[in-house]
Amino acid sequence: MIETDLLILGGGTGGYVAAIHAAKKGMNVIIVEKDKMGGTCLHRGCIPTKALLRSAEIYDTMKAADSYGIETEGNMAVNFLKVQQRKAEIIEQLHQGVEGLCKKNKIQIIRGEGAILGPSIFSPVSGAVAVTFKDSDEEEVIIVPKKVIIATGSSPRTLPGVTIDEQYVLSSNGMLELESLPERIAIIGGGVIGVEWASLLNSFGVDVTIIEYADRLVINESKAVSKALEKSFKNRGIKIITNAAVASTEVNGEQVTVKVKDMDDQTFDKVMVAVGRAPNVNGIGLQNTSVKFDDKGIEVNEYYQTTESHIYAIGDCINTLQLAHVASKEGELAVDHICNEAVETLNYTNVPKCTYTSPEIASVGYNASNVPEGMKVKVGKFNFAGNGKALIHGHAEGFIEVIRDEATDDLVGVSIIGPNATDLIAEASTSIYLNATPLELGQAVHAHPTMAETLMEAALDTYGLAIHK
Repeated sequence: MIETDLLILGGGTGGYVAAIHAAKKGMNVIIVEKDKMGGTCLHRGCIPTKALLRSAEIYDTMKAADSYGIETEGNMAVNFLKVQQRKAEIIEQLHQGVEGLCKKNKIQIIRGEGAILGPSIFSPVSGAVAVTFKDSDEEEVIIVPKKVIIATGSSPRTLPGVTIDEQYVLSSNGMLELESLPERIAIIGGGVIGVEWASLLNSFGVDVTIIEYADRLVINESKAVSKALEKSFKNRGIKIITNAAVASTEVNGEQVTVKVKDMDDQTFDKVMVAVGRAPNVNGIGLQNTSVKFDDKGIEVNEYYQTTESHIYAIGDCINTLQLAHVASKEGELAVDHICNEAVETLNYTNVPKCTYTSPEIASVGYNASNVPEGMKVKVGKFNFAGNGKALIHGHAEGFIEVIRDEATDDLVGVSIIGPNATDLIAEASTSIYLNATPLELGQAVHAHPTMAETLMEAALDTYGLAIHK
């Protein structure tokens, strides 16, 4: 039996950040992780997909070299195995970095499967964790912590009638293991994961069809952003089918037939299922406790306490935004609460969201399509076509929208579709956090020529004061 101050079940982005934060506060911390440290984001999500997207971006730039006055000779080709190798090298470097940070902070990592126990001879209350080791002869280990943080993450969802075999019908996990590119692929789901894969595969020359149940892509963004993305995708040759309910998929030989209700069947080489992720709440012993959970995740309060106050839960296994930076922040706040410190609870509306398509999408706060009823706003807009840096870089597609609350003069939202959107959103997010007004944002001196000037102009436009519009 091992005793510790804090046990964290899961070593993903939320788990290891919480562990480091706790260790820096003097706590003795153990992480139980059944796979690799870094979790989904590092190994099967954020990092690998962005590595692939960067390779796609380089290929797109090379194909457009002539428009910059650069003449190339010979044929260019995608060596997908090298693309995958580069991705793997980046993952491994970051993986070693996470391991090193845990070692530096004297965090013990136990590599096995943890299950929470109910009251037992080890502890009068639930929360002790039994760790088993499937691939070794090691005996079960019992850990008795003072506090527990569950950070078990999530797994890809599927649909009734759609069986993921990771050969012909693939989740995002299977897509990352492809050794060659298909000629034709259907992506079921037009959310963030689906459109990112559609963008990079199209850049690599794959014939892509997106099949989306809703009436537009990326439904959590504004309608204007969705419309702009759809237009851009269609101009690139990506086929988009909306208001489409997939009934089933059927593998025939080396082809997959997708059956959509009230539409003709279509056949593809591969099908990717990108319909969201399900919280990992089963098989971790929650049934031994009074912790409440369902298929949406573990129930927590604003401090991430479960119905058993010494057991916390963060990240994708609770019903909040499934984003790596959200999991990290939740982990930090949970640790602060465990340490009896004052905690400013997280405002999820003001969390920045990024989509790494070409063009990129980013937003924070409200957008023009979800402003609360009764809030009167002014929307300022500025197109990248009016920005010198965007024209120089050859990426002048898209716009920035800034939303100002007329009653309070507060900056309440920013939406961006265009170049460097996922970096530009940081200034908007910080401005909202610091309670800046759009006027303050717009009057701050922005270097020229930079793409950040578009945010300045859009902010001023909420008052009709934009200079270059």
